[in-house]
Amino acid sequence: MAPKNKGNSKGDSSKSKDDSSSKGKLKPANSINVRHILCEKHSKKEEALAKLRDGTKFDEVAREFSEDKARQGGSLGWKTRGSLIQDFEKVAYELEPSTTANPKWGEVKTSEGYHIMMVEGRK
Repeated sequence: MAPKNKGNSKGDSSKSKDDSSSKGKLKPANSINVRHILCEKHSKKEEALAKLRDGTKFDEVAREFSEDKARQGGSLGWKTRGSLIQDFEKVAYELEPSTTANPKWGEVKTSEGYHIMMVEGRK
């Protein structure tokens, strides 16, 4: 009968929410400010990743390697949920915000090619 107790159920449900949010460490967001590097070939994506690992700024790598919005340092701007390719969006919304100088990136392959992405802001 304890689960019917308002205090216990509230505690139980909030505990599970806390556990899942502390695991991801991110609050849900409806939009993200995202940058990406799009490469058609896996080998080119690996070259771009090597540059990032060596400490080159994300926007500089994007200008050199990205095959779409290179002139903007890979910036896609603020994107709302549902406005991106599903696989891309799933990875992007799981990323912690970071800076181009010290990016936390994710990778995904879509019908457009290989993406390396980072998020600059969430709201």
